[in-house]
Amino acid sequence: MKRWLGKVRLGLLLSTLLLGGCEEPPLLFADGSRGDFDRWSGQWLVVNYWAEWCAPCRVEIPELNELHHVEGVSVVGVNFDGVQGPNLAKSVATMAIEFPVLSADPGPRWEVEQPSILPTTLLVSPSGELVEVRRGPQTLVALLDAMGLSGATDAEGVAELPPTGSDKPAKDS
Repeated sequence: MKRWLGKVRLGLLLSTLLLGGCEEPPLLFADGSRGDFDRWSGQWLVVNYWAEWCAPCRVEIPELNELHHVEGVSVVGVNFDGVQGPNLAKSVATMAIEFPVLSADPGPRWEVEQPSILPTTLLVSPSGELVEVRRGPQTLVALLDAMGLSGATDAEGVAELPPTGSDKPAKDS
């Protein structure tokens, strides 16, 4: 009987340890804050890999800053070089990045390895699925089109969302 109870206790302990390890660690941001992916549930998430030395990244950042202000879309950055702490905060300021920057690469969540081309942008649907990996500098219009939100800006570039529909991007004809 004692042997059986010992096995049950060991099984419960192992189950607890295994299940406890299933929780995702919190996301850490360059500004020191913490969060999780649930904060973007129900909206498009644009994950952009950048580096301070990357000239196309510098061109793309203003487009991403504008995209971050479109309702239903969030942009987060990832420093390609893995810069951390005060140096990361300095790079964010130097690049005039207005969207949150993660301190760690979220790519493994979608089974995406760190890119070899910069800039690289991941488009994640409102349901949390990776929809597309885009390489090279992106524009506001190109990203909105890829998300099926091509009518989201008016003639002056002011963001407006169309009525909600599918969480899949429109396919090119």
